Amino acid sequence: MPMREDYLWDRSGPSDEEIGQLEADLASLRYRFEAAKLTGESACPTRPQGGTGAFACQPVSFQQSRKRVLPASLAAAVLLLAASLLLFRGAGAPPAPTAWRVGDAAVMAGQVLRSGGSPIELESEAVGRVNLGPGSELRAASSRQLELRRGRLHAFIWAPPREFVVETSSARAVDLGCQYTLEVDSAGNGLIRVETGWVAFQSHGHESFIPAGAECPTRQRQGPGIPFFEDAPEAFTRALARYEAGDPAALPQVLAAARPRDGLTLWHLLARIPAAARGEVFDRLAGLVGVPRGLRASAVRGDGKTLDQCWNALNLEDTGWWRGWERAWR
Repeated sequence: MPMREDYLWDRSGPSDEEIGQLEADLASLRYRFEAAKLTGESACPTRPQGGTGAFACQPVSFQQSRKRVLPASLAAAVLLLAASLLLFRGAGAPPAPTAWRVGDAAVMAGQVLRSGGSPIELESEAVGRVNLGPGSELRAASSRQLELRRGRLHAFIWAPPREFVVETSSARAVDLGCQYTLEVDSAGNGLIRVETGWVAFQSHGHESFIPAGAECPTRQRQGPGIPFFEDAPEAFTRALARYEAGDPAALPQVLAAARPRDGLTLWHLLARIPAAARGEVFDRLAGLVGVPRGLRASAVRGDGKTLDQCWNALNLEDTGWWRGWERAWR
């Protein structure tokens, strides 16, 4: 038998299953009366001791009390239910699945993966494959963006360039069609090694463009460092490390040990070092890769178009290609 509306006011007539369940759920919140006050005698409050005057009131019957209290109880229940729904909605929708999967399980947006003693492999048909090394921690921000918090990550990406990004606490690695390994220690310092293609490293106002066969450090509070080829002479890489650690006296050793292939490193130095030292860096770069000497004055001033011309002399990629990356991600 369907429930009559009278049940909501005075509990006359049949109820239904949903109302019964709601009453059961809210039973602990029901207002409780003292039976002595619902026998037809006066239900008036008593003035505190020491008060003056008298309260004027009328006797209230048990049936009258029910008819007054039940609508109020029902209204309170409706308000409580509405508040519960608002709180539920305020908690936000459940996390959505990303394009990444670990085995047959979908990786959810915002999910944190910790590899422990064994590696974890993530794969996306649209993006690529990522191997998370042992003892690593990774957060899946979205289908196109991961965050390496610590440990080692090896990425093999087949998505179009610029679509896949790995964030670290000190730099952002933007895939430009490549395969690479990225490591981050507990202090936030890291190193990226590119195997195929290119990676762009960006943060703190610094940009590093790393081709296959090169690597680049990144440091907390400093951002990406100066890239260099893995086969660079030891004297060159050691002097470069000293210079980046804050020893300006190491710069002449960097320049002296540089090969034509190390023009990649000298170009990044030219774009970052103080103006007083740019002349000697330009002279060495021009002697190694054939940059026109007439560009020296504008290079020392830090002119952007001149730096682009110096880059093009490296015969790596035309500046128009990586300037497109800048426009896409700034």
